[in-house]
Amino acid sequence: MNFHPIDLDTWARKPYYEHYGNRVRCTYSMTADLDITRLQSERKSRGIRLYPALIYMIAKVVNRHREFRTCLDAEGRLGVWEQMSPGFTIFHEDDKTFSSIWTPFHEEFGPFYEGYLRQMEAYRKAKGLFPDPAEPPNTFPISSIPWVSFTGFNLNIYNEGAYLLPIFTVGQFRRQDDRIRLPVSVQFHHAVCDGYHAGVCFQELQELAEGCPSWLAGPSSL
Repeated sequence: MNFHPIDLDTWARKPYYEHYGNRVRCTYSMTADLDITRLQSERKSRGIRLYPALIYMIAKVVNRHREFRTCLDAEGRLGVWEQMSPGFTIFHEDDKTFSSIWTPFHEEFGPFYEGYLRQMEAYRKAKGLFPDPAEPPNTFPISSIPWVSFTGFNLNIYNEGAYLLPIFTVGQFRRQDDRIRLPVSVQFHHAVCDGYHAGVCFQELQELAEGCPSWLAGPSSL
């Protein structure tokens, strides 16, 4: 997948990138509840698992906005991936460890879900942090903490502030006032994402949850 370098001198975000990337290195986390009441009902009626549906929603939003695909490549160049695929954690019940695997992004949920099922079958028993040596560089991380319905979550990354991609963490859903609410936390780098972009991220995730009947249609036989 293509990586498009950014010309810093003509980039509108240059002053923000230099300030929050060099002078005042700054990441921030935001946690919000998603109302997944309709999503839970629709996906259950189709026999679809919740986790891949959430992964698809997140990947869909990431691929809509270049701010969420801006990073440094292996050569240290600043740029934007043309498309990104989700990397996500899976839990091993036997020894209480986890692994991070990935699945190719697809605009349509059906093919994406099929790819997810194939990867899960291939790696569900594989151990190690990154068992798939073929994981491409254009992936971004999603993790799940299904044992806790948290109200806040923060990551502390010690890499000189060079990790620019958003990091998503999904918690345990809970029932509240006849609704099902799911905590989602996202860590953003202020050099490439402002509060506006965080708001867009959560707003579009909620819209996808509400509009799930349209994109869930198709893979019910899987």
